[in-house]
Parts: sequence; C-alpha cells; structure tokens
Amino acid sequence: MKKLGEHYRFIDLSDYGRPLSDQIAKTLQNTWVTAIHLTLLFGAVGLLAFYSILGGHFKTALLLLILKSIIDGADGALARLNNQPSFTGRYLDSVFDILLNLILLGGVWYISGIHWLWWAGAFFSMQLQGTLYNYYYVILRNRLSGGDNTSKVFEYKVPEALPGESQYSVNIMYYCYQICYGLFDRIVHALDPQAYQSALPQRWLMTLVSIYGLGFQLLLLGLALIWLPTSWILPGIVALNVFLPLFIMLRRIA
Repeated sequence: MKKLGEHYRFIDLSDYGRPLSDQIAKTLQNTWVTAIHLTLLFGAVGLLAFYSILGGHFKTALLLLILKSIIDGADGALARLNNQPSFTGRYLDSVFDILLNLILLGGVWYISGIHWLWWAGAFFSMQLQGTLYNYYYVILRNRLSGGDNTSKVFEYKVPEALPGESQYSVNIMYYCYQICYGLFDRIVHALDPQAYQSALPQRWLMTLVSIYGLGFQLLLLGLALIWLPTSWILPGIVALNVFLPLFIMLRRIA
C-alpha cells in the first residue's frame, strides 16, 4: 500500500493519517467500493469542511480536513491493494485536490474580510509549495524499485490507459490535470531543473519539504482557524514561500 519501497522511507509529515488510511483500504479490499468512490467521498468531505468554515464551526472544519486527508490517502492505498492502478483515478484525485483548495481558501477569504488578492496569492502559493513537494516525491517513486509509478515526473503526453479503465476517460482527465497543474509544474521545474537528473533527495530533506504536502497544509489551515485571527491565515500561507528557495538550495548542496 506504500508509494515507496521499504528501503527508502522518510517521515512524511503530510501523511500523518497513513495508519487509518491503510486500515480503511484493508477493510474495503475486495468489496464493491473502488478507489474512485473514495476520491468522490473525500471531495464531499472537503465541501462539508468549506461549509463549516463559512458557518464559523472551526473545530468541525479541522476534523473534516483531517478526515479528508485520511480518505485521500485511502483511495490510492485501496488501488494498490487491489492491484488496480488507474490514471483516471490519479488525475481525478489531483483535480479534486486543487478545486477543494481553491474553495477552502475562498471560504477563509470570505470570513476574513481581507482583499481578494490574498485569496489568489494564498491559492497560488499553496499550489506552488505542494508542487515542489510532489516534484521531489515523484522523482523518488519513479527512480526507486518497489515504488509506485502511476505519477510521472513530467506529464507531457496522454498515458496509455491501464487495464480496467477507458482511454477516453484517461484523455479527459489528463487534459483537466494539465489545465489545473501545468503552470505549477513548469514553474517548479524551472526553479530546480536538474533535480530529476541529480542524486535522490535526502530523507531528512524530504521530511522538511513534506510541510508543503497537502495533508500537512490542510492540518495547519484547520489549526490556524482555531488559534489565529482569520485575517492572518492567507498572508501566512503566502509567507511560507520563504522556504521554497531554501529547500531547493538544500537539495542541490545535499
């Protein structure tokens, strides 16, 4: 159920819900429930978190964001358990993530009363940060034996459909993915173009970069709703960009 082989694991702060994700996947193995059903479920949970933010129910929003991250981890785990990898599911998962991020940050903006540019800046920042983490992570998954290879370092062409999925659905979801993520992928590659040709990122560096993983970002968002003035949250997400050049520099010298 893991994305990496046993010989190269690191402490992934964004994957804190992995034990529960794996348990959900084991429970649903060989049932009628598929990975795409779980992807649809975490989308619904994310929308409930959005409505909780609008209603000022911040503790409920935190719990729902945690639950969303757990289910988000379970869909891929279930696909790997049943040996049913899917490009359709992989792209659908990513598209749901980016749309939910836009909506959730929009909810924070709405209740905070600050300028809408902070919403745009926070959304761009969260996606750029998450893309850097995914860039390094996918490099590991593609270059290590025993890793999951559904994701590609460079999504430059429509992949051939895997058994059990249609090429038509893969084509549609691929172009949806490109619309949502193409710009961020190009920016991160331009910032660190040699990463995929260099030595593998160190495990300690991957742990540091995992603060940019979506699971950890949403956990921080939920905690910030409870502990901080809402007007600080979106500027705080933008401020986290300060670590981008640091992580890239550490990757190069490590």
